[in-house]
Amino acid sequence: MQDVLTVILAGGKGTRLEPLTRDRAKPAVPFGGAYRIIDFTLSNCINSGLRRVIVLTQYKARSLDRHIRQGWNFLPAELGESVEVLPPQQRIDEHWYQGTADAIYQNIYSLEKEESSYTLILGGDHIYKMDYSQLIGFHKEKGADLTIGCIPIPLEESRSFGVMQVDEDGRVTSFDEKPLHAKPLAGDPGRCLGSMGIYVFSTRLMFEQLCEDAANHNSSHDFGKDIIPNLIKSHRVYAHRFRDRNNKEEPYWRDVGTLDAYYQANMDLVDVSPVLNLYDQAWPIRSLTPNLPPPKFVFCGEGAPGVARRGESLDSMVCQGCILSGGHVWRSILSPNVRVNSYAVVENSILFEGVDVGRHSRVKRAIIDKDVKIPANTTIGYDLDFDRRRGFTITESGVVVIAKQERPDTFLAPRE
Repeated sequence: MQDVLTVILAGGKGTRLEPLTRDRAKPAVPFGGAYRIIDFTLSNCINSGLRRVIVLTQYKARSLDRHIRQGWNFLPAELGESVEVLPPQQRIDEHWYQGTADAIYQNIYSLEKEESSYTLILGGDHIYKMDYSQLIGFHKEKGADLTIGCIPIPLEESRSFGVMQVDEDGRVTSFDEKPLHAKPLAGDPGRCLGSMGIYVFSTRLMFEQLCEDAANHNSSHDFGKDIIPNLIKSHRVYAHRFRDRNNKEEPYWRDVGTLDAYYQANMDLVDVSPVLNLYDQAWPIRSLTPNLPPPKFVFCGEGAPGVARRGESLDSMVCQGCILSGGHVWRSILSPNVRVNSYAVVENSILFEGVDVGRHSRVKRAIIDKDVKIPANTTIGYDLDFDRRRGFTITESGVVVIAKQERPDTFLAPRE
């Protein structure tokens, strides 16, 4: 893998995840209590033997930059290995990145210095496990100019993906970006072949194509809309089926681009046999590990008559530094340094770092962002109309989302 440079596109706004992306980039959104979304892509790189990684950032990148700097600085630079954050340089253009291809093009000078034979391009905002070395090996074996990672998707989801047709050898014969009506797979009428936004380019060809595309003022400068359809006509473009390293019956690949999709992907983790296996030591997911004490569960007895005061957690994930001080947690994910005080109840919820749940409060089907202090005797998720009047975000499925550092007085009465 020494001849491969990996580039992760991590500059998207993630507007459909607001308010979670109000102060952070989408790849920096916490996931599963102990991780950030980008940790899955970065872990796949390390586990695949890819040790030269550049992360292209753009919007609200401070927390993402800090996370990578502190949690992914273990590779030895003296051996030419690193995970490097590259902010917008504006060496070529004064604009923000106009598309996925433009993001690579605007950093072409930095990428040329790496002198790689192949370039692997990834997104930083999906949850999955994949051995990229298999994809790169396939690319070399076929003598391809471009290889696209792909996965069968339901036909009704085709409007959100690039959809391709392939021949018996896996060569791509057509590619349509977000078509209204996609052609189904042979023998599988309910699904079509969707792009995962994962590309392996022969580097010199990629540079040539990017320069040609940059000179085309009618282009949207996007791989799916412009680069790939043009390449199919004149070059060897192949599709490589996703091979899951999650070791489950069904392949696991999740786009957590909406609040409901994000909530469900997290809630899947607290199942008895979760569909995403975080405990496989053969394919570890790495992250920044805070220096915090183990979680603590305190008080086991009666408080007021008939009311239990017991620090306990059932069917949940509880991270370092958490204290369940006489509160009850069920089917929830608690990030580091969360505190649940006496007689409080938290169920089917995701609590980010530093959340403090006051005494006698009740929280149900909620996502609560970092450092929110919930006053005593507060209810969240039991009366959605009341939650909406207080200014909280309510998803289509009825999940309440509370923004980072929400003021305590917000919980007491509706906003004017």
